[in-house]
Formats: sequence, C-alpha cells, structure tokens
Amino acid sequence: MKAENRFTMSVAAKSANEGFARACVAAFAAQLDPTIEEINDIKTAVSEAVTNCIVHAYKEKIGKIYITAELTADNVITVKIRDTGCGIDNVEKAMEPLYTTVGGERAGLGFAVMQSFMDAVKVRSVVGKGTTVRMRKKISRRYGANL
Repeated sequence: MKAENRFTMSVAAKSANEGFARACVAAFAAQLDPTIEEINDIKTAVSEAVTNCIVHAYKEKIGKIYITAELTADNVITVKIRDTGCGIDNVEKAMEPLYTTVGGERAGLGFAVMQSFMDAVKVRSVVGKGTTVRMRKKISRRYGANL
C-alpha cells in the first residue's frame, strides 16, 4: 500500500541519540492514534534496532544511522533502521535468541525483542556494506483519528 505520510532522518551512532530516535518515531506514529501498548511496542523495537547499530555496526568509529518511517491508510507503520557499518555475516544466526558477538552484558535478545513487539521484522545485511532492519506494525485504531 502507498505511504500516506513519511519521514526520514539520520543521526550519529551515539548512545545519546537512541532515545531521540525512539521519541521521533513514536511522535510520528501518534498520527495513527495507537494505544499506549502499541506506542510502547514501537518505541522498544526502535530502541533495539538503533542500539544494534550503535553497538555492532560501527566498531571503533561513529557512523550514521538512517531512519525512515511510513504510515499507510490501512493503519500500518513501517520503520526502517539502516546503517552502513560492518554488516552481519549470518543474519539467521544473529536473529537467534541469546546469540551475540559482543558478549559481556549483552544478552543477544535484540532481534527477538523486535520480533515480539512488531508484526513483522526483516533483516538484510551485506558484510562490509551495512544492515537494514525493516519492521511493520498494524495499529488497531483508525488512521487519522487524531486529525
């Protein structure tokens, strides 16, 4: 379905920008009049995707995170979080719960969390070129209810 509204932004891959990115997407999603639970689901999934870029994509440097969100008339928000970092050599393995390449305090649950809060999560990655996470969620209320 064609996007009714769309925004794009980029931020530096710094932990200080994770909350900003989450808040921007949540504010944009508010146009669909989501429930508190739905908005919290979206915020959590965006936080996980952005944090993955910060922690995994850009080792030893600060790159950019590109965020696009689209709203459609059928009450769906699609959020794409993209980086141009190191990429993931085995996406299927990376999406397994508890798998992490960093260790330490990282639980390896980022993709599992995204999948539990969104209706669909797709990950595309090319080693040395970056990763794109595309997430979709159907909102239960009617589009434009707040307009």
